Amino acid sequence: MQPLNVVLLQSDSGVARSLVSVLSDSFHSIHLVSSVGDLRVSIAKKRASVAILDMEKASLSDVQHLTREFPGASIVCTHRLADEQMWAAALSAGAADVCPSTDPQAILQAALRSNRLARPAAA
Repeated sequence: MQPLNVVLLQSDSGVARSLVSVLSDSFHSIHLVSSVGDLRVSIAKKRASVAILDMEKASLSDVQHLTREFPGASIVCTHRLADEQMWAAALSAGAADVCPSTDPQAILQAALRSNRLARPAAA
């Protein structure tokens, strides 16, 4: 079984540190990046199974492109505001899930769940 790698793009460094701490017990490695371009490169280079993407750092178009470019990787989006329209749009754009950035446990569960669902398609 291939090690599970995560790429993480977050606008808030405190949220990023919290997520790294929570994710480190369930994933082989977590790679922090600072831009969508770096996210794209890191998904390919690290063969990430999950990308966790702050919607304040990326657009819906970015989510669409990432899901097309990396069909074997699950995209979990986060946002600090509970905006149901934006969340629905992110899901329509291809995100596996959308979680509040203030809930690391929900993000972990979404990453694990979406990874299990995506694995057969990636095989």
